[in-house]
Amino acid sequence: MDEIDDETFEGWVFEAIDMLPEQFRSRLGSVAIVIEERASRDELDRLGVPGLYGLYQGVPRSALGADHSPIPAKITIYRGPCIASSRTLEGVRDRVIDTVHHEIAHHFGISDARLRELGAGGHRH
Repeated sequence: MDEIDDETFEGWVFEAIDMLPEQFRSRLGSVAIVIEERASRDELDRLGVPGLYGLYQGVPRSALGADHSPIPAKITIYRGPCIASSRTLEGVRDRVIDTVHHEIAHHFGISDARLRELGAGGHRH
């Protein structure tokens, strides 16, 4: 597989956001979406997981008072694990899009259990 540059990876994150229905895009609010290479060992230990493709931190939009939370919402997409998850560019693109959508679902208050019920959440966060 060819090397995936930062611009291509970031483009897939934007593509995932653009794919959302307008009623979700317009309600993202001020959630920050950032790309990091990988989760820290401390983060993985704190969450009790071996690895992460992405992570949502914040108060879900479904929570009472979410608009007035003193903690800004943040979605982190971890580049390294997403790239390592597939042998093809298309596979990595699909992983990135799936991960962005998964973490945005958390932003709207949808749990991992509910995502699994919907058939949309069979990966490590």
